[in-house]
Amino acid sequence: MHDGLLGIENLNRGDVQSILDRARDFQPRPGGPAKLDLLRGRMVVNLFFEASTRTRTSFEIAAKRLGADTISITAQGSSVSKGESLVDTLNTLAAMRPDAIVMRHYASGAPHFLQRYLGKPIINAGDGTHEHPTQALLDARTILDRGASLEKLRVAIIGDIEHSRVARSNVYLLSKFGADIVLCGPASLLPKELKEITPGITLTTDMREAIRDADVIMMLRVQLERQNDSPFPSDEYYSFYGLRLEHLELAKPNVIVMHPGPINRGREISSEVADSQRSVILNQVENGIAVRMAVLEKVLCG
Repeated sequence: MHDGLLGIENLNRGDVQSILDRARDFQPRPGGPAKLDLLRGRMVVNLFFEASTRTRTSFEIAAKRLGADTISITAQGSSVSKGESLVDTLNTLAAMRPDAIVMRHYASGAPHFLQRYLGKPIINAGDGTHEHPTQALLDARTILDRGASLEKLRVAIIGDIEHSRVARSNVYLLSKFGADIVLCGPASLLPKELKEITPGITLTTDMREAIRDADVIMMLRVQLERQNDSPFPSDEYYSFYGLRLEHLELAKPNVIVMHPGPINRGREISSEVADSQRSVILNQVENGIAVRMAVLEKVLCG
């Protein structure tokens, strides 16, 4: 991974397992998180062309806990807002000789292009509707923390599948472990090509069918910013695809509820579910730091 982490698709199962195992070592222990010097003297640049709270902040914290120096740049606060091209921005950064660049961009494939162009390790923090690899890794770490094996797991991913890089990365990761994956959403937001990734994927527009006997329910936000028009009113969407307490009765007794955030209460999930004992949404946020520490170490130290 000296070239960085561009996606889950091209990793093998051993690569994924290695990161998940190492992330466990970085999880908080009694007495609070330790600050290490594994990346002392290294420089990590966080370059975000899209808004982010959890991902950007957790990458900053992860780098600092490993002893690295960090610089965070957003599109609004950079020369991009003055018309500078993506290539010129990255060339400028490369001239400053960072050891790695963490990048989020609205264009699918942007990190892949720049990695080839610049030759610097790039960690994909989300590219368009393509992939969000560290989100899938932290989701897997959270599932494992609850005692569930990824093997033969039944996972229902519900919502705006069409525009979700989180869904794609999770499909790639979970399929490597033989999970039974159900993708559910309105027909207009349910791309059939995802079924071709592995025989273990089922597509349905029926939320109750998707949730039945599920070990994990993963809810997704409707990404209105990637659509020209809202496909349906929010109250109509919630009535068909909003997760409520009564839905949990259809799932396994120990089902966990996940969401990559930001959550929209009353649109894709009720407050009662988001704040319930079944919810691991805040655990996902916490694991984001540990997983990104493991990824940074893997990329920069091998």
